[in-house]
Amino acid sequence: MALRAPLAAAVLGLIAFGVLHNVLELRYVTGRFAPVLNGRFLAVLLGLISAIVLCRIAAMFVGQPARYAEILIGYAVLAAGCAHALRGWRLGVAGAVLLVATAVSLAWPGYHFVVLAHLHNVVPLFFLWEWAAVLRPAARSWFRWTQVAWVLIVPVLLLAGLADPLLSDVRASTVAAFAGSPDRIMAVSSPPGVDLLVGARFLVVFAFLQTMHYFVWVWFLPRHAPDAARAFEARAPWLRGWRAWALGGLLGGALSVLFVIDYASGRALYSAFASYHAYLEFPVLLAMLVAVGSQPVFRKTAPRGQQPAAVST
Repeated sequence: MALRAPLAAAVLGLIAFGVLHNVLELRYVTGRFAPVLNGRFLAVLLGLISAIVLCRIAAMFVGQPARYAEILIGYAVLAAGCAHALRGWRLGVAGAVLLVATAVSLAWPGYHFVVLAHLHNVVPLFFLWEWAAVLRPAARSWFRWTQVAWVLIVPVLLLAGLADPLLSDVRASTVAAFAGSPDRIMAVSSPPGVDLLVGARFLVVFAFLQTMHYFVWVWFLPRHAPDAARAFEARAPWLRGWRAWALGGLLGGALSVLFVIDYASGRALYSAFASYHAYLEFPVLLAMLVAVGSQPVFRKTAPRGQQPAAVST
């Protein structure tokens, strides 16, 4: 599907599952990683990410200045995560790396946002790798390397051109009738200045990873990590059970109307509020790699019918 109709896969997938996967991912992350995302640290993250939401809305009117502001605040989110998770010389090294990365991103903002778009679709690898700790060793190894295959190996092969004979003409897509110029849509996933063929490869990779990204958050983890949903519901009982799905469906349905009427405006509005789930991932990823104090960084959950592994810090 990504090869034969990359624009349709990217555009229609976003309309159908974008908002719903936001809601379900936030439910999973804030439930499973409750020991990390709480208290003052969570308040700081929400404040910074709310500023990013405002930057993305402002970018609809003022353009580039708001994008530079988002870059700075985005790195502030990472800095807050480092300050929370790291101590001593590790914190100093992380701070130096963030300063260099900030300078690079400000110098080449177009590349920054393309990398961010693809990195967001790669993030499920880390959550699936962590979830697999509950599996038996043989199954765990098979499961984890399967995720590496689709998240990393398949995109590398696509970018190398191995599937070019199957690639359709991206500019001939009927989706462009309401979604607008294919070049504008491709710009979200393609580095600035590349030729059409390379841009099409990046679009195919984006469409493939985005579709798999939705599959992970909308089907796999809700089905196989129910304890994360229960932990979230303990914090937000008004969104128990079907209510989270209904919220995602209703918001998604409302936004889909705007997508059809004016795709560019709909995508900009979606992108603004999607900042919450996209930027909350990064402090959690840091916490998955570094123990914070004596508290468990995440909750272990087991597939149905299997006892969970011991929680490690």
